[in-house]
Amino acid sequence: MSKKLSVSNLLGIKYLNENDINLIFETANNFSEVINRKIKKVPSLRDITIANLFFENSTRTKISFELAQKRLSADVVNFSSSFSSISKGETLADTVNNILSMKVDIVVMRHPSPGASVFLSKNIDTCIINAGDGCHEHPTQALLDSYTLVQNLGTLSGKKIVIVGDILHSRVALSNIFLFKKLGAEVKVCGPKSLIPKYVEKLGVTYESSLESALRWCDVASMLRIQNERMNQSFFPTTREYSRDFGLDSRKLKQIDKEIIITHPGPINRGVELSSDIIDSGKTVILDQVENGVAIRMAVMYLLASRL
Repeated sequence: MSKKLSVSNLLGIKYLNENDINLIFETANNFSEVINRKIKKVPSLRDITIANLFFENSTRTKISFELAQKRLSADVVNFSSSFSSISKGETLADTVNNILSMKVDIVVMRHPSPGASVFLSKNIDTCIINAGDGCHEHPTQALLDSYTLVQNLGTLSGKKIVIVGDILHSRVALSNIFLFKKLGAEVKVCGPKSLIPKYVEKLGVTYESSLESALRWCDVASMLRIQNERMNQSFFPTTREYSRDFGLDSRKLKQIDKEIIITHPGPINRGVELSSDIIDSGKTVILDQVENGVAIRMAVMYLLASRL
């Protein structure tokens, strides 16, 4: 392969340049064709062993990575921290080094601590893919989100995107802000002031307190889930009030009288950030995001494996 990524790990969007992003999207185009044909498997990663290390519960991301790995014919090892020596006091680096001694080529890791993948990349000599680290980054989710939007809009340059909801606790929000900005989009965030980081404007985005104003302004509304599992206090009065002010339903869409693209990284809290009539109406690109997640993750692992 003549084109290569400028990085040997995928630790976060902030480490990628525009050429890297375009290369991932081009490669995903090819793999998208693969996963939509009758025989969905290619031998691209035959003899490559990948370990999935998930120190947090995950369903969609873990399944998406596993499916992508199997479509590429990789050998896959799944690791759960709840059944490991981590629970007996072993350090993260020791655990991974023990796994690497079994000749693993790539580690896909989700961890509750921000920066865990960066720490690991400095302490072990293998390829690391960040599948989400605390409230920090979730790079493959941002890549599949932007890839889906590019499919629908042609480009993100000059487009207006609002990210709505729990920005404070969302790794998806941070990765998406980095990526949307790199691709030339204008970005606003919207949600309860208590869920907006104080530093958010330093990221080159602006805050909008009114969902209706944000919807009238935007081309894309990226709706986020309330991260209840990361909250140690109450950030808004009630779920009903949150839904009233920042949830999206058909009535609010009719009021703005314009077509916008609606995304959601999942899982969805029905009736909170999105109403069932929106979810079931076909007005979102959520299922496209899920399908594109496999193609994007195939592309990322294929391109990183070519650097091994």
